[in-house]
Amino acid sequence: MIIVGAGIAGLCCARRLHEAGVDYTLVEAADAVGGRMRTDRVDGFQLDRGFQVLLTAYPECREMLDYAALELRPFDAGTLIRRDGRFHRLADPWRRPTKALGSLFSAAGTLGDKWGVARLRSGLRRKSLAQIFEAQERSTLDELEDQGFSPRIIESFFRPFLGGVFLDRELETTSRMFEFVFKMFAEGDASIPARGMQAIPESIAATLRSDSLRLGTPVDRIEHGTCVVAGGERLEADRVVVATDGSEAAQLGVIENAPRWCGTVCLYFDAPEPPTRESVLVLSGQRDGPVNNLCVVSNVAPSYAPAGRSLVSVSTIGLTQDDERDVDRAVRAQLRGWFGAVVERWRSVRQYRIGRALPALPPGALEAAISRGAGANPVVCGDHTSHGSIQGAMVSGRRAAESILEG
Repeated sequence: MIIVGAGIAGLCCARRLHEAGVDYTLVEAADAVGGRMRTDRVDGFQLDRGFQVLLTAYPECREMLDYAALELRPFDAGTLIRRDGRFHRLADPWRRPTKALGSLFSAAGTLGDKWGVARLRSGLRRKSLAQIFEAQERSTLDELEDQGFSPRIIESFFRPFLGGVFLDRELETTSRMFEFVFKMFAEGDASIPARGMQAIPESIAATLRSDSLRLGTPVDRIEHGTCVVAGGERLEADRVVVATDGSEAAQLGVIENAPRWCGTVCLYFDAPEPPTRESVLVLSGQRDGPVNNLCVVSNVAPSYAPAGRSLVSVSTIGLTQDDERDVDRAVRAQLRGWFGAVVERWRSVRQYRIGRALPALPPGALEAAISRGAGANPVVCGDHTSHGSIQGAMVSGRRAAESILEG
């Protein structure tokens, strides 16, 4: 058995096969496991390759991961929204009741909007995941409008918040994913491991046989159960699982059509003082610059920055043809209006331009994703065969292994 790709899906496939006593070799082109979930260490900072969080309510994560060993650090519930020249708080009244009263009267939305969020949260907590993913679907924007949310809270909160989750500020993503994600936020914490997001795939890899993993082994092509790797070496196997992203799977010829991707630019800054002391996500509630969301990562997990320094993460939605310096200037220009001239003293640590961050999921895409992996030979898994989340990648890997064990 050969598994191509040591991202989350490939690792979860390998773990299920390992538990069943099946021999396999896991080959990975990169120099470490994780796929799109990698963490770089630069000048004492921990930089996740793109802003990412773990939602602790993901059912598959609860089964697969040891949260205590990961030393998860949760974000505070709620957000700060920048709009009309000031910050507005939108707190979670169930988890931060002392801050909730101010949220009722914030300008992020009407009082009816706040009650609407409460009704939405309560209703989704009563829904099963099966009910959510079997429901009639439409775009997230249509769903929010039909539920009666005002244009103001859609623009101030839902566009930047959900836009940052889906990398789709137009909210074309299927309403099924909106309900799923909102339920997960309601039932658990958004967290990051103390050692960075790469600690998640590393923790799964640590449960596998050390001799089952080959790093730095890109696969050039797959021929009738044979993987031909760079340099011409041929790896023979009775079964092959392709656990790469959708574009790489298409290049290998194991699926017909690659998914459409959503991209992002993530910038990290070294700040002598944090622009906010809070461990929350800060959202751009109006379109007056490239910034969609910001957080001081080191407020959440101090291990992300050296002592006495602060690590600021800034994310945009989509890619631009502008070079790194132009993106940096545009981001700083917007943030000067938020935090003042101190922004010019921030040192740029690194900028990540991630074109293949998440598969796009407009209405109808979930069925297409599932059919992309169903009955394939070689077996195909990855979030492009499920949905773009850690949960989706984990489930796809486990199901790929189970389809082999049952076959």
